[in-house]
This record gives sequence, structure tokens and C-alpha cells, in this order.
Amino acid sequence: MTLNSESPSTSNRDWFFPSQSFNVPRSPARRFFSPYPRTTTSFQNSSSNFTSPLAVPRTLRRRISHRRRIQNSAGATTDEIGGNSNDAVLIQSEDCPSSGNKTTTSAHKKYTDFVRWRMACVIAMVVMCFTSLLHKNFSLQYQVSDLQDEFSTLNARLRHCNISDSIDIIDSTPEHNISSASLKITALILSLMMLSLPLVFIKYMEYISNVRRQLDNTTEELSLNKRLAYRVDVFLSFHPYAKPLTLLIATLLLISLGGLALFGVTDDSIADCLWLSWTYVANSGNHTNSEGIGPRLVSVSVSFGGMLIFAMMLGLVSDAISEKFDSLRKGRSEVVEQNHTLILGWSDKLGSLLNQLAIANESLGGGTVVVMAERDKEEMELDIAKMEFDFRGTSVICRSGSPLILADLKKVSVSKARAIVVLAEDGNADQSDARALRTVLSLTGVKEGLRGHIVVELSDLDNEVLVKLVGGDLVETVVAHDVIGRLMIQCARQPGLAQIWEDILGFENCEFYIKKWPQFHGMQFEEVLISFPDAIPCGIKVASSGGKIILNPDDSYLLQEGDEVLVIAEDDDSYAPAPLPMVQGGNLPKNLIIPKTTERILFCGWRRDMEDMILVLDAFLAHGSELWMFNEVCEKEREKKLTDGGLDISRLANIILVNREGNAVIRRHLESLPLESFGSILILADESVEDSAIQADSRSLATLLLIRDIQGNEMQIRGADLYLCEGEELSFYEVLLRARQRREIVIGYRLANAEKAIINPPAKTERRRWSVKDVFVIIADKE
Repeated sequence: MTLNSESPSTSNRDWFFPSQSFNVPRSPARRFFSPYPRTTTSFQNSSSNFTSPLAVPRTLRRRISHRRRIQNSAGATTDEIGGNSNDAVLIQSEDCPSSGNKTTTSAHKKYTDFVRWRMACVIAMVVMCFTSLLHKNFSLQYQVSDLQDEFSTLNARLRHCNISDSIDIIDSTPEHNISSASLKITALILSLMMLSLPLVFIKYMEYISNVRRQLDNTTEELSLNKRLAYRVDVFLSFHPYAKPLTLLIATLLLISLGGLALFGVTDDSIADCLWLSWTYVANSGNHTNSEGIGPRLVSVSVSFGGMLIFAMMLGLVSDAISEKFDSLRKGRSEVVEQNHTLILGWSDKLGSLLNQLAIANESLGGGTVVVMAERDKEEMELDIAKMEFDFRGTSVICRSGSPLILADLKKVSVSKARAIVVLAEDGNADQSDARALRTVLSLTGVKEGLRGHIVVELSDLDNEVLVKLVGGDLVETVVAHDVIGRLMIQCARQPGLAQIWEDILGFENCEFYIKKWPQFHGMQFEEVLISFPDAIPCGIKVASSGGKIILNPDDSYLLQEGDEVLVIAEDDDSYAPAPLPMVQGGNLPKNLIIPKTTERILFCGWRRDMEDMILVLDAFLAHGSELWMFNEVCEKEREKKLTDGGLDISRLANIILVNREGNAVIRRHLESLPLESFGSILILADESVEDSAIQADSRSLATLLLIRDIQGNEMQIRGADLYLCEGEELSFYEVLLRARQRREIVIGYRLANAEKAIINPPAKTERRRWSVKDVFVIIADKE
């Protein structure tokens, strides 16, 4: 740096900072036009525009040095200095924002160009070094080849001259040692480069990201290590064979690196070195036989890598086994079954349903029942085990899943199931029916189609139309809440009917079966009625009416093609038609018409859909009958609930509602009622505890015991004087034909001294003596 002779003479000396860096001494350099003593006033002038470098903050000094390096790299001339130095200009640019922005933009561009040129130079140097090494390697190989040719020529000449000693000397020199030495060095260098390049890349990954952001002039770009980690995460998460593939690549890479390194430090061939590397990976104890510093270092390194590889392999195998057992334990595996019964959902009715299915499959040697619900498999299996009933050869398979997901439905082989049962959930009726509707939609969306029929349990009768609309003829609905209410009314009005319904609806004794018999085409129902020795026909499933079932049809009904016969039998394979027997019906002893009498019925508790039970009672009872409702619901709220349910109390034709408020589990409240005046008492599961089956049953049992204790009497049944006289001897078929004169079907009887009724009795042609105190179980039209 030189002084400019044209600078103003306002000061006899000029101060400036070093132009390159602050590695030089911190004291300012001085240039004098004329020597002055250090104690002059101008030297100590505090109002000077320039300050000492020590007084300038470190950050400002760094920025000044940084800007000066940018200007120097861009070719800024610093040989001639004017009246004010470059330092003064830089300090002034810090004070002036407008000039500073322009200078910063220009400096950033120049710095970016400088970084790019520097990286290009580094890359060029690396490429040149690697190219020179390869060129040197090939040159050495070419020289070795020339030397080998020359040795061959000299050897031929020596042999031609019969100089045996020289021949022995030349023959004793192995020709392949010179060429293999360069290959070994190349292999060693290549193995070291393959090992070091990933380490260098990982080490300077963040630096590369920073340089890239500076080159692209952006600050929001993710770093290279984060993007690389994300790609690895995606690969390991979505690729089905990512972990085994990664383990295989790591193993092959370790064997390759170890083989190349061993080839570089030993005299063995490349194939032997690769095999030796594999032995080090497979068994870490093989490296103890290595001799020499180089082979031992390589063998120890490969053995250490082999231990890591096998640790990874053990971890992967352990994870795979754990995932498989966890999948089996949680019920995620696929069910490979066909002609099985599929139950979707979980409720308190599942135990009774499984018990009846086990009894039904007993004649077949057992069957398969698959239960799928949104519960853990272990919990479902534990709850089923607590039921402690005999499965009779039927196996129950539990799976965890949702019936709303097609993948879960396919997991339980829904398209191959013989029958599908959709259970209603315990809880709110509307939510349960909405879920059942969505389940039916999912079932109808199975592409493979459904082989079996669907039975859907609903909680509200009003939702039956929606499910029928979605499922069509494939779906059968059962409104269990409404059916139970109707059965309770019938059993309350006819004592002993509860046991008969239990026998018919269960599989322990006789139950309903429907089957097609082509030999009955063109026959009258009166003839079909006595054609089964081991069954009792009850109705016809009419094919021309879309499968509508007619109970107790006319005797003159002719069976058409496609019609099916509904019978009560022990099992589906326990009955078959036989030749028509010779049976004389005879006449009824008298044509009695039992007039309806007024009744008084008590309802203890308040259940959902109470209006439906009231309508059924209004159709059954005689005019003037009373229905007493005893519960904790106030009278105004009762009327509101009945009105919201669609019941118009003013339109009830036969019954009168009597409201009483009280608690059915308190004896004092029950004693306030005239219990001895009621012909029937129905104990209902209270709506307030409907969600808990155990609590509802406990309240019902407590009420029953209290009423029994207060009432202290038994209900009676009527005799069979409508069909026969006292002591008359008739066969069951003869009684059956007499009942047809009243348009009734006799399906069983209960003797006067017996406790249980006999449904579908055997030996129907055998005559026996009857009593008017006996009771016959019939199917008849509503009175």
C-alpha cells in the first residue's frame, strides 16, 4: 500500500487498518509526510474521523475484514490510496444504509462466485489426483507387460544358447508377482475409498447443505441430513422387505470391502479373499488364524462388522417372530373357513346365541362359529371361557376387527359364511340401529358376494324399514325388544306358554324347520298335515308371494311348485314324509265359544317402546280391561313418552290405563297395590338400568320375589274339554284333525299331572286315554 501525494494536507499523517486481516499487530500503521513527535496535539486529537483498531468493536472489525476480502477477491485495486482510505469508506458504508445495501448485494454475489470457484477447484483437484493415479497405475501395468515380454524374449534366447543357469534364474522369477502387486494396491486403495467416502459424506453433510443454501440464496430449505433421514424412514416404513434388504446389502458390502482389503494385504486370489471375508463375517473366531499386521487388522475389522451384522439379523428375526405372535394373539390373522356362522358384534346375548348354535350343530358333528368384534381377542376368549357351557364339538374363533371395514370382513371369510348374524350393541337404541345399518351397507359392498343370509338384530321397530330397504331380500330383521314384549304379553295371559316358547325357540327339543318337498306338489295341506310321523306341519312358505310364510293355512290349500313346508321337528334330518295313514277325525264334543272377559294386568317398571305393548294388549283384551302401570316415571312424563311414540291414548278401544307411581323393589310400595286382583303381572326391565343386564335382572328378580311373597297363590291352567270327552281314547292324529274343525293346529300337549309340555310327540297313531284336565298346545288365528 502506498500514499497518494494528491491527498489533502489537512492532516500531516494518515491512519488506516490493515487491508487483509487482523493477524498483524493491533497497533495502527503510520505513514508520515513529515515526522512529528508522538506527543503532538494532532496525534491526540479526539475529534479525528478515525479511531484506533482496539476501540472498534470486534464484530465491526470482522465485517470490515470480510468486506475487504470480498473486494480483494473481486479484483478491487488497493495499491493507490486517496485522501480517505478504504477503511474510511467501509466505515462510512456501515453508517449509510442505502449504500450498505448495494454493497452487501454486490458483495454476496461476489462471495457466491468465489465459493463456487473454490468448490470447482477442489473437485477438479480431486478428479485430477484420481485420474493421475489411474494413469500411473495403467502406465505401471503397461511397463510390467513390456518387461514381461522382454523377459520372455531373453528367456527364449537363453534357451536357444543352452545356458541352463540363466534359464533357472529367469524361471525362478514369478511373472505374475509384478502384475498382481499393482492390482493389490488398487484393491486396497479402492476398499479404503469405499470405506472413507460414506464417512466423509456424513461428516460434511451439514456443510454441503449450508453451501447449497448460500448458493441458492434461500434460508427455508431443509438440511441434507434431514431429507436423507426422511427418505430412509419412508423406505423402512413402506417397503415390505426393507429390513431384510438392508441387512443383505450391508452383508454384501462388508464381504466385498473385506475381500478387497484382504486381497490387498495377502497373496491369495480375490475369490479366496472373498470367501475368507465371509468366514470372518459368519464366525468372528476365524480371525485368530491370521498372521501379519495387515491381515490381522482387516480380519478384526471384518469380524467386528460381522458381529454387528448378526446382531442386526437377530433383532430382525426377533421382531418378526414377536410381530407374528402379537398378530395371532390380537386376532389379526385371516380365517380360512367356509360354511361357517359369522357373528358380528358383541352383546350380552352372545352367550345364549353360542349355546344354541352349539346345540344346533351337534347333529352335524360340530361346526365353526367366528366372532368378530371391536375388542381384544384375549378378552373375548376369556369372556367366552367364563360361560362354561358344552360346545358339543363346535369351535369358536374370535377375531378383532370392525364390521364396517371391508378388509376386516374379508379377514373372516364373510363371502364364504353360511349365515351372518349382526348383533345389536348394548346401549342407546338409535345408535345401535345406526351401526347395524352401516354394517349391512358394508356387507352388501363385498365384491365377492355373500353365500349365506343375513340376520340383523334391531332395537327399534321403526328402523326395520331402513334395513330392509338397504339389504333387500338377503336380510332378515329381528327386533328382539319388540318380540320379547309380545311374548311376555302372550305368556302372561296364558300360563305355561313360556315353557312352550322356550322349547320351540331353543334347540334342546323341537324347533321350526323349512324344507322343500317336491312330492307334495298338488297335494292339499290337510293331507300334508298327517304325512310326517316325526314332525308337525305348521305352515307354508309360498314361493309365488316372494317367500311369504302362511301359518295355519286352509285345508284346501294346494301346494305349488317351489313351496316349502314349515314344520316342528327334533332336527332337520330327523323327519321325512311317509305314506298317508288311515285316520278318522270324528266330531268335536261341543262347539264352545269362550267369551272374552275383562282382565286386570299390572306392568311393574317402564321399558322402551311401551306404546307397542299397550297396542298389543288393546288388541287381545276384552272391552273394559284395565292396565295398571306402576313405575317411578311421573304421570305427565308417561303421557309425553307415549305420545312421542305414536300412541293416542284416547283411541284405545278395550283397555283403560291406570297410573301408579312407586318403586317396584320397595315392599311398602308394592303392598299399596291390589296384587290379588291382577290376572297377570309383567315385571319389565326398567329403562333406567337397561344398559346393564345384571342390574336389570337383579331388579326384576327382587320384584318377583316380593310379589310372590305378598301374593301367596299360584296360577291355574284350563283343561282340554274343547276337543274330547273325559276318558275318551284318541290318537294324536285324531285330536289333530278335530282341532282342524276349529282352524287350529295341535303341536303338543301337557298332561294334568306333568310339569312340562310335550312338543311334537312320538307315536302319533297310538291311541291313549285323555282327561279334560289335559292341555293341548295349538296354533290358531288371533281371537
